[in-house]
Amino acid sequence: MRRHLDTIVATLESGLSNARVEAINNKIKLTVRMAYSFRSLDNLFAIVMLICSGLQVPLLGRA
Repeated sequence: MRRHLDTIVATLESGLSNARVEAINNKIKLTVRMAYSFRSLDNLFAIVMLICSGLQVPLLGRA
């Protein structure tokens, strides 16, 4: 902990963290697990981009 004291203090002073990056990484990992049976990497990349974009796609027959 002494070795990283300067970094810890700087983080606390600035209030910055890597929480957003970790959240997106977790979404991508969950999506890859969900899309295990996809036959194409293009389809996998498309679903990752869709899920991480936050875009709400209206489904037919749902309010």
